[in-house]
Amino acid sequence: MKKNPTIILWVVSLCFFAAGCRQREDTPSAFFGTAISADGVPINYELRGKGGLALVFVHGWSCDRSYWSAQLPYFARNHLVVAIDLAGHGESGLDRKEWTMGAFGEDIVAVVRKLDLDQVVLIGHSMGGPAVIEAARRLPERVLGLVVADFLQDFERKYSQEFVDGWIDSLKPDYAAAVKKFVTEALFTRRSDPALVERISQDMSSAPQAVGIGAVRAEFDFLNDLTRIVKEVEAPITCINSDMEPTRTEVNQRYAPSFKAKIMAGVGHFNMMEAPDIFNRLLEDTVKEYEQYATKK
Repeated sequence: MKKNPTIILWVVSLCFFAAGCRQREDTPSAFFGTAISADGVPINYELRGKGGLALVFVHGWSCDRSYWSAQLPYFARNHLVVAIDLAGHGESGLDRKEWTMGAFGEDIVAVVRKLDLDQVVLIGHSMGGPAVIEAARRLPERVLGLVVADFLQDFERKYSQEFVDGWIDSLKPDYAAAVKKFVTEALFTRRSDPALVERISQDMSSAPQAVGIGAVRAEFDFLNDLTRIVKEVEAPITCINSDMEPTRTEVNQRYAPSFKAKIMAGVGHFNMMEAPDIFNRLLEDTVKEYEQYATKK
C-alpha cells in the first residue's frame, strides 16, 4: 500500500509538537522579579515551579544566580525554587554603603517576604552559606533547614586581622589578575574541566572591585564570629562539601548539634557545577530529611 506523504508529515509534526509540550511541562518556566532589601537596594530573583516548600538558592562571592543552572530546572519539577542575586552581584543593585553579611542576609529576607514563602530551605554556596545563616536568624519561623555547599568546614577556624588585611591588600594592585589567580589555583582540582575553570575565573575576576573587597571583609568578620552566630540558628545545617579539605563534623556539632556533612569526592569548590547529578541527589536527600524532621516536630 502506498503511504501518503502528507499524512506522514502530519504524524511526524504531531510527534514533535507532543515532545515539545512534554519538554515544556518538564522544565517549568522562569518568572523574574525584584524585591527591595532593608537598605533600599533592589534584589533581583527568578522563580520556577510550584509547591508548599520553597528552595531558595544563593550564590557565592563574585558569582550570581546562574551558577545554579544545573539545579533550578531539576528541583522545579517538584518544588517552588527561587534563585537570588545578592546586592552587588548579577542584576541586583550596587548602591550599598556598607557590605556586611547581615545586609546580604537581609537581601534573602526581602525576597522571602516579597514572595510570602511560609516554609523554605535556604541553600548557599560558599559565601552564600553565611548569607543564608544570617537570613535564618531573621526568619526562624519560616526556615525548615539550611544547606551550605562547600563551606564552613571548621566552625572554630579564626583569621587574624593581619591575615585579613594582607589578603585584601593582595587584591588591590591588580584586582582582576589577583582574583583570577586565586580562583584557578585554589578552587579547583587537577581533574576539573579547564573550560569551566576558565569561565568561572573570567567571570569572578570581572566583578566590581569595591563589592568584592567589601564582601571579603564581611565574610572574614562573619567567620571569626561564627561559633556565636550559629548558636542563634534554630534550623538544622547540612554541608555538602568537596573533599579538597576535611570537614570537622564533630567540632561543628559542638555549636550546632544537628550539623551534618555530606562529602563529594574528586570535585573542587564549585561542586554543584562539576558533578551536578551527585550534588542534586545529595541535596534532594537532604530536603527530604528536613521535611521528615518537620513532620516529627
